[in-house]
Amino acid sequence: MLACPICYDLLIWNGDLVFSVDSTPRSILKCGICKKVYSGNENHLDLTVTSGSGEYEPASSENFRLPLVSFLYERGWRQSFTILGGFPGPKREFKLMRDYLKPVIGGTIIDASCGSGMFTRLFAKSGLFSLVVALDFSESMLKQSYDYIKQEENISKENLILVRADIARLPFASSSIDAVHAGAALLCWPSPSAGVSIQS
Repeated sequence: MLACPICYDLLIWNGDLVFSVDSTPRSILKCGICKKVYSGNENHLDLTVTSGSGEYEPASSENFRLPLVSFLYERGWRQSFTILGGFPGPKREFKLMRDYLKPVIGGTIIDASCGSGMFTRLFAKSGLFSLVVALDFSESMLKQSYDYIKQEENISKENLILVRADIARLPFASSSIDAVHAGAALLCWPSPSAGVSIQS
């Protein structure tokens, strides 16, 4: 299901047969067409076009790459959405999502712009999906998500992976994803129209 974000050819995977939070950081993936190699970091796969090199992003994205913002996100920042933005709160939001996603239960879900993984963990703990992909551009958010996952006692680390990717160049094969969740995320995307035009 993982594809090269440059040419969208399926990536050749050298890792375990089962996706897991623990195995994917040790993995190396290679594109058979453009020969680009992607590798895992300490806690996630880096499947960005510029994987392994420095890159600049607009301030809207850069703010979420700051470790302090990642640290504060679930420690008050996200909770303010209930008061300031009219969000019903994580538990109610998850119930609404679960009801909406009933037709694709059992499939693969991407938690796009997952942040610190609040909803990633809810999707994983629910057992409703065969694979949960926590996806974000921010390395520090993915690290925070990884740390929270490691602290959870009742969450399966199998069939759950963390992926760094650009929302406008999603690294997935055509028709391999059943659902995408992007809670309160579009404001962070440099190009929302590119982010919602997912390949079919």
